[in-house]
Formats: sequence, structure tokens, C-alpha cells
Amino acid sequence: MTGPNPLEYGWWLASRSSGVVAFTAVAISVIIGLMMANGLPRRPGFKKQLVAVHESTALAGLVAIAVHGLTLLGDSYLHPTISQIAIPFTIDYRPFYTGLGIIAGWAAMFLGLSFYARRMIGNKRWRSIHRATIVVWALAVVHTLGSGTDAGSLWLQGILVVTGLPIIFLFLRRIIPASKPKAAPLPDSTPVERAAARARARVRRARPAGSSSS
Repeated sequence: MTGPNPLEYGWWLASRSSGVVAFTAVAISVIIGLMMANGLPRRPGFKKQLVAVHESTALAGLVAIAVHGLTLLGDSYLHPTISQIAIPFTIDYRPFYTGLGIIAGWAAMFLGLSFYARRMIGNKRWRSIHRATIVVWALAVVHTLGSGTDAGSLWLQGILVVTGLPIIFLFLRRIIPASKPKAAPLPDSTPVERAAARARARVRRARPAGSSSS
């Protein structure tokens, strides 16, 4: 008894596995980016290492996204064209969810490569643009659940939960302003002031009637 020939669906397997790699790499990069945006960690040396990992995972995600799309060209079931994997909502297979994935892929490319043009566009403007990476992650989640053939698998759902919880927590921590501690109410008087007031009262009581202070 023989099973199906892997060569007949090898392109689909390659696209499927590279899609999982792309999502995981992008999610890790987003987590690290949000950590740094929240001022974590506070050790300068460790922060430099995180910047390197952030950049590496982002680039790995971009490569995996390209492989994820290009390997679909060899899929014997979908038979997509180059325009269908490049232009959102034009492919026949679940066009809405696949289209969101294409948008997420192009946005990830733009935001990831903008890191190397930040001096040209200015750090302040680049940081404002770079905040949209959370949107890329959200689109990737919807794309994975809507068009991914492994969406019902526990292992893929585990990846979504393990990476999604810290992203949501760090994002909310970033956008929700921390409540400022309320200033403690000032005491009516300090012990020294109360002692001075009692001393002045004793002086006034001991002073002869009708005398005035000089």
C-alpha cells in the first residue's frame, strides 16, 4: 500500500511551511519591537542584542514571505499567476483572506526595508510609520485563520496563542497611559511646626498684659 507522492504536492508543502516560518518570524520581531518601545529591557547591553535579533527575525520573515508566495506558482491545484500572488483579492482560492495575506506581505516588506531608509525619511517619521507593524501582524493572523489549511491544527493554534498574548499585552501597555501615582496629601503641620506653635503660645501666655512685641 503506497501513499500519495510527495512530489505531486511538494510546492504546496513548501509554501505551507514557509508561511508558518514567515508568521513566526514576524511575530517574534513584533514582540521584540514592542518590548523596546515599552522600554524593556533596561540594560543597554542586552538592548543592543535585542535590536540585532529584531532585525534578523524581520529579514528572515521577509525572505519566508517571498518563498511563501513564489512557491505557490508551482502548486498543481491552485495554478496561480504572478499577478494573482502579487495583487490582493485576485486569486480564486479564498480571495478575501488570501488578499489580506498579500496586503500583509507587501506591508511587511515596506516596513521592514524602511529601517534602512530611516535616515532619509527621518527617525521621527520612521518611528510613526513603523508602528503599523502591529497591523501587519493582525492581518497575518486573519490570513492564517481564514486561508491556512492548518488553521484547525492545535500546533498552529498554539503558535498563534503563544505569540499573540505577549503582542496584545505589550501593545496595550504601550498605548494605555500608565496611571500616575496620586500625591500624598500634605500634613496640616509637621511636628517641628507644632512644637514651635506651642512654644509661641507659652510665650504669649507668659507675657504681661498690655505689653507689645518689639
